[in-house]
Amino acid sequence: MFTGIIEAVGRIAAIADAGGDKRLTIDAGDLEMGAVKLGDSIATNGVCLTVTSLTGSGFTADVSRETLSLATLGALKTGAPVNLERAMRADSRFDGHIVSGHIDGTGEVVARHEDARSIRLSVAVPEPLRKYTAHKGSICIDGVSLTINALSEDGVELNIVPHTAAETIITHYQPGTRVNLEVDVIARYLERLLQCEKSQSGSRLSEAFLAEHGFTGRKR
Repeated sequence: MFTGIIEAVGRIAAIADAGGDKRLTIDAGDLEMGAVKLGDSIATNGVCLTVTSLTGSGFTADVSRETLSLATLGALKTGAPVNLERAMRADSRFDGHIVSGHIDGTGEVVARHEDARSIRLSVAVPEPLRKYTAHKGSICIDGVSLTINALSEDGVELNIVPHTAAETIITHYQPGTRVNLEVDVIARYLERLLQCEKSQSGSRLSEAFLAEHGFTGRKR
């Protein structure tokens, strides 16, 4: 599990075909690698990757066709910058939101403009994922935990403060940039619970029950 707080920006050092999949070699930049071992997880642009070997400056990881079909990693070129975060320790502070590293799909930056010292982004979200977004809710963009400032007809509006822009690849975003999206895992589980409730008689779980106990914005 991850928090969406980026620890370092690395770079794609090499890309190799591997039996229909891809193997990435990643220069980890300033990421602390001293305690990283084989089999550990490192989120790379929000994608949970397993470390398959350690290099002098980073690590290698295999990327399956399933991941390539859902994420932007397959379109990256050698030298491309990537957000990096090691898996969260159980005894560490939890500064972002619950991030699994399992990408739901990709979106596209459709607008960018400066707002004082911040950057305002409009990101188009695929229609099936929009129901999981909420005003002031959380969304993970290329592994970065962000607050949704507003909902638009086709996606979300985001405000990027200077520190986040400086410490992530978001500073490079321009209209047309494709990004990895992971929606709030709590929203997905609530949807599944509601689906089960409709098929089971006698369950107390309903939209009204969730609203009454503060899990949604609706009131009875």
